[in-house]
Amino acid sequence: MSGDRGPVLEVRGASVSRGGQRVLHDVDLRVERGELVALLGANGSGKSTLLRAIVGVLPLETGSATLLGHPVHRGIAHDHLGYVPQESAEGGSIPATARETVASGLLSSRSWWPSARDPRVDRALAAVGMAELAGRPITRMSGGQRRRVMIARALVRDPEFLVLDEPFSGVDLPTQDLIADLFRELSATGTTILVVLHETGPLAGDIRRAVVLDHGRVVHDGPETERPRLDPGHDHPEDAAPLDECLGQELHPL
Repeated sequence: MSGDRGPVLEVRGASVSRGGQRVLHDVDLRVERGELVALLGANGSGKSTLLRAIVGVLPLETGSATLLGHPVHRGIAHDHLGYVPQESAEGGSIPATARETVASGLLSSRSWWPSARDPRVDRALAAVGMAELAGRPITRMSGGQRRRVMIARALVRDPEFLVLDEPFSGVDLPTQDLIADLFRELSATGTTILVVLHETGPLAGDIRRAVVLDHGRVVHDGPETERPRLDPGHDHPEDAAPLDECLGQELHPL
């Protein structure tokens, strides 16, 4: 699929409602191959909702979305996608080890449950600095350690498109720097990355294009240095999905 032409992601006129309230309004978004794009906005602006619609967890009310030239609900597109959801406050309740959690990322539309001993699992854990904790249950990990495990899970299939929701949230500065370095390496080798951020943080010098949402609408799509500064946030029916709810869910789209 890597030889296909066209954008990695194309969203046209997308609208989504949650809890009876419109969250996204006629959103257009196009991400080209090899881009590193930041999706920014105040709390409750619709960032997480847009990502969950892109990966097929939430249905679109209006409009369309394609991944690698295929509708988001087609398994073939998700086989080339790595997705890291925003972690909920409780951090999930599945007593799986780091190795088992990362191995679940090898599930695809055409595979059975993968082996936790697959060498790709060890490579992904090593890439995020978690090889020594491969056998530890994620319920006994810090927020930063769980975040790195979930990134390894997204990376285990060597995805063409990596989608991440607030990867720096709740992690310490050394972990933020490690994650940022990993994103730079992936971007340099051609991986397309769309990352939701509240602020650009350790990626401030790397973000060339920022897409800003405000009240569910795109209000800026261009240079990060020219983006508007918005209010801190507002009430909104947009919640983080529980970690255990997201394990595997994004690989079985609606």
